[in-house]
Amino acid sequence: MRASGMGIRSPRVKAARQLGKRAFRERAGLFLAEGPQAVREALRKPGVLAELFVTGQGAGRHPELTAQAARGGIAVHEVSGEVMAELAQTVTPQGMLGVCRFVDVPLSALLADRQRASLQLVTVLANVRDPGNAGTVMRTSDAAGADGVIFAAASVDPYNSKCVRSSAGSLFHVPVVAGAPLAESISGLRDAGMRVLAADGGGSRFLDAPDGPDLTLPTAWLFGNEAWGLPEDLLALADDVVAVPIYGKAESLNLAAAAAVCLYASARQLNAGRIC
Repeated sequence: MRASGMGIRSPRVKAARQLGKRAFRERAGLFLAEGPQAVREALRKPGVLAELFVTGQGAGRHPELTAQAARGGIAVHEVSGEVMAELAQTVTPQGMLGVCRFVDVPLSALLADRQRASLQLVTVLANVRDPGNAGTVMRTSDAAGADGVIFAAASVDPYNSKCVRSSAGSLFHVPVVAGAPLAESISGLRDAGMRVLAADGGGSRFLDAPDGPDLTLPTAWLFGNEAWGLPEDLLALADDVVAVPIYGKAESLNLAAAAAVCLYASARQLNAGRIC
């Protein structure tokens, strides 16, 4: 571990701070992952963690992570709480922040799984702008056993710091496709043998109805913008439009909650008979 004393004006600190902006992330192919959970998951993927910033307190709480990083030849910088506050984008920094290399995969790599007939469940985000929602959907997709998450049609950057935090490490688990054109994604998923279901409150078929969708089939769920959902031209790309039933007086579910209901409905059917 390098000695303390790396200040706010240090070139390494300045370079890391710049990664808070998308243009700098894309130019460098790097992003920030804050907290011990994110760092732990990054370390499990060889070659992903590029460098690590820790406070004395953060290193003291998680010596195994700093030791693992150092053994792997990753530069570990001990910084003051003031510097960590500048680097982290949270009110209460956790004392540990990693600079990570991009982990997304091209659409072609995800669709190549069709050769092994392994694609069963995929999440497609269309114009999803809220990073907290997007990260939570990524986390839910991971938990539901999804084979991939596609950020399409001007959706938020999956490397946005809030999105990374909301994913709770799932960004490092589930294959993520960033910035793929939506029509190309839908066409490729359909060619891979998947049915595309659009989740929309105005759908004529309900998720749990007797004539609802057969979720034992390989399915790609399409989710739209938090405010306006999926416009008609995007709904037209799907094979069917499905609504989550509302039994109480709530007007609707938010995106992350609706995605959880849909993804777990698919996971339940796809894993019927499997003992966890």
